Amino acid sequence: MGECKSCGNNKNIESEFKSEKINKDGGFSIKKKFGMVQSFAMSLTSRGLTNKKINRANKQLRVLSCFGNQHVGGELPPCEHLENSETDGKYFCGGCGCGDRQGTWLMSDGGEYSKLDYPKLSCPLNMPGFTNYKMSESDEATDPVSRKYYAENVNYKELEKLPVTTPEMTEEQKESMERARQTMMLQRQQEMMKKKEELSKQDS
Repeated sequence: MGECKSCGNNKNIESEFKSEKINKDGGFSIKKKFGMVQSFAMSLTSRGLTNKKINRANKQLRVLSCFGNQHVGGELPPCEHLENSETDGKYFCGGCGCGDRQGTWLMSDGGEYSKLDYPKLSCPLNMPGFTNYKMSESDEATDPVSRKYYAENVNYKELEKLPVTTPEMTEEQKESMERARQTMMLQRQQEMMKKKEELSKQDS
């Protein structure tokens, strides 16, 4: 997929992508979180004694699903669940319940093992590149397209641009990704506030 047809030069891409469907309050149920913790145990097993890793192409697809590609000149914003670690320069998934520690950081330094390296790994949004990936629904292909649909159809040459370890990223790319993440978080907060106001009006 070359360009996202819903995106104009002067448009803010974060507002163009449909929000992923989670549940009515915008969060994950306890049952869902428990299931994701179980799936991470499966991931640990898939690593084995020889520290097996997924291949680079699949890892780049996971990076796209989690981090987007705005930091390398693309149009896809980061996932709404991407969170800053307390350790500077590290990120973890806030949607799967695994928490913030070295074993759950999505990208690592050099040859270190990161969460996105596991041969078997589940995503709370069933995004491309992950073991539990589910194809997008037909309505996700209509403008504005969903993040999942965009990731499914991204051009391979665009995918190849994505770094898969922290040292591969320039300082400019890191800053760009952080700005995009902050914008996404702000949009998410605004959406939550809007939902609360709508619920409040319905109750009154």
